[in-house]
Amino acid sequence: MPTPHTPGEPTAPRRCALPPLRRYPTVDELGARAAALVARHPRDARLRHVGTSRAGTPLWLLSVGHGARQALVVAGPHANEPVGGATVLRLAERALADPSLTEGADATWNLLLCLDPDGLRRNEGWLGGPYHLGRYFRHFFRPGFLEQPEWLPDGAAAAALPETRALLALQDELKPFFQCSLHGVDVGGGFVELTRDLPGLAQRVADIATRLGVPRELGPYDTLHWPNLGPAVYRIPPPRPGDRAAAITEAAVESTWFHPHRYGTVTAVVEAPMWGVAAVEDASVPADPEAVLRTVSRTLRHDMRLLRELLARLAPYAADAPDADRLRLPVDDYLLVGPGLADAWDPDSAHRTRPLPPPDAGHLTALRIAGRRLALRTGGLLHQLVTRSGRDPAGVLPELDRLLDAWCADYRDRCGAAWVPVARQAEYQSRVVLAAFELAARQAPARFRSGEPDWGSEPVVPMHRE
Repeated sequence: MPTPHTPGEPTAPRRCALPPLRRYPTVDELGARAAALVARHPRDARLRHVGTSRAGTPLWLLSVGHGARQALVVAGPHANEPVGGATVLRLAERALADPSLTEGADATWNLLLCLDPDGLRRNEGWLGGPYHLGRYFRHFFRPGFLEQPEWLPDGAAAAALPETRALLALQDELKPFFQCSLHGVDVGGGFVELTRDLPGLAQRVADIATRLGVPRELGPYDTLHWPNLGPAVYRIPPPRPGDRAAAITEAAVESTWFHPHRYGTVTAVVEAPMWGVAAVEDASVPADPEAVLRTVSRTLRHDMRLLRELLARLAPYAADAPDADRLRLPVDDYLLVGPGLADAWDPDSAHRTRPLPPPDAGHLTALRIAGRRLALRTGGLLHQLVTRSGRDPAGVLPELDRLLDAWCADYRDRCGAAWVPVARQAEYQSRVVLAAFELAARQAPARFRSGEPDWGSEPVVPMHRE
């Protein structure tokens, strides 16, 4: 007797075109695997060049199916979040194996293999494993805030990065009814952010997470002021003048997520955890949440002060390091963000601009993780600044190693961070994408079949940095 199919979960593929991935694919492996799928399925799959990165790396789009309605899935918008590459390959195989996802939905799946291939290459020091927190943070790389291709800090007309321009052009060409951006949470849980509500998605995410043993993050720090559409599902506030306070960071709403909103597109940002923490889905009410917030804020300020002192010791030598342009790392971005976050969370801070919603235990765990993450990323970048230069004239490496080891141990021992295998991360993310796709396809108006744009009911006004 066949096993009944659960809505929101894919049926078992009829064939497997490629061996399963048990580690994150590199830029070159993504291209090779996509080309192999096209070679095996030349009638249903196509691979085309849609742009070029700042370093000259091709941006490849893998399309599956021939339906009139376009779905766009973007992998690799953040260089240190590589699960999306494994997920788009899995989605391509599912779409090739299950006609209900293409012919049955009158849909074409357009899968951008990696939006920031240059950044992904700079993470190859840890990408292939073994996967340990210390190894990850010592080799972590993510571009500065103004060099992340998914953001639009000055509006679409002023998109500075070639990767961003390529994505905007693709959105305007396809006018997708559904867009999905694939992200990863290094430590924490899975959650989804939406530009439009998809009723029923929260329950499907809960079912998928339970089946796969993936914790859901019930209070991510960057969605604290956003509308909650259900457990672990949040609505991204539309970019309107004067509405910046709705998000912790301006970049959250100044993004390519809203660019295709004029076509009626629903965008889903799907986050999958690398190291899961069960406590992020604890909805219990803590005894003294303000005391926890004070501790989290004080710890973040203390950690960032230590790192600023180490950077000050390095500064006289860093400018003279060989190949300084190649070694340029966005340490200052993180050091600037730290105090602002500490003030935003501290109930006693005179610089706090708005109160936090009443936090439950999951919210507080997420904030604690986020503060430590900021310190670990900064420390990891400083570590690379020293090790890649090949010398340590300031003698900071032993202190950096001690701090990184202690902070990683805190994640493991006090937060209970546990590695989620790559195959399970990609399975979780692909199932959530398929659930969101199904719900979006039900909502999509008939005008998509004729290609008529839907300008939507909500005005979208580009935001500009002051």
